[in-house]
Amino acid sequence: MKAVMLAAGVGARLSNSGTRNVPKILLQFGNKSLLQRHIDILKKNGIEELVLGVGFNREDIEQEIAAIGAGGFVRTVFNPDYEAGSIVTLWTLRDELCRGRPVLLMDGDVLYDHRLMKRLVTSDNPNCLLLDRVVALDDEAVKLCIRDGEIVEFRKWLSAEFDFCGESVGFIKMSARLAESVVAQTQLYIGQGRRNDPYEEPVRDVILTSRRNTIAYEDVTGLPWIEIDYAADVERARTEILPRIVAATRLGHPAMIPGGEAGRATYYE
Repeated sequence: MKAVMLAAGVGARLSNSGTRNVPKILLQFGNKSLLQRHIDILKKNGIEELVLGVGFNREDIEQEIAAIGAGGFVRTVFNPDYEAGSIVTLWTLRDELCRGRPVLLMDGDVLYDHRLMKRLVTSDNPNCLLLDRVVALDDEAVKLCIRDGEIVEFRKWLSAEFDFCGESVGFIKMSARLAESVVAQTQLYIGQGRRNDPYEEPVRDVILTSRRNTIAYEDVTGLPWIEIDYAADVERARTEILPRIVAATRLGHPAMIPGGEAGRATYYE
């Protein structure tokens, strides 16, 4: 399995954080870039290749790939229209998603514990997302809403009735068939001129129109992670999330996570 990652954006909302000209995937946490952390975790979980959709300051990203000796694991695909919506980067990566094999689709601006990736990769479900029930659901959070055990919403704004709602971590494991469906739906958006939409919109369409039990989720509530959108996220990542990740790695202890809708505590390594 390979990973396809969106990392082309400008990161305009970080303009007051002192990282204005730095692609978010190159932000440093504990003397490692997000990119290097992704690579380490993906390799640890048996991922064979990482394909990056790049745009803003792509030369800096390519220099980092060379500097950390990851040229044999990482390839880049350039999106020249990177100031448009992330849907354009997804469309630029369409050939990488249509290879007839399962694939991970990932946001690049996430700092996370390696156990989240383990939960996703080892899930019995070929089509799977990650859900956190505890995080604050602000306007930027992509919500994942569940009713009767099924995903009924996948969006930043809510429009469906649900039993509970959490935040999507930003990683999706897709079968070859589901990935092809996402690309086909993305083509419709691009053909309609909807180039400023977030990439989640065509993904949402496919999720909500799929047959029951086709797409599942894994509950990762309790494991440390954060999506980097604002300057405050950078600070929280460095002072709160990274120390939790480091502590868990050193201890090697399992994390206790609320276990799905039965409400039982389940232990995961």
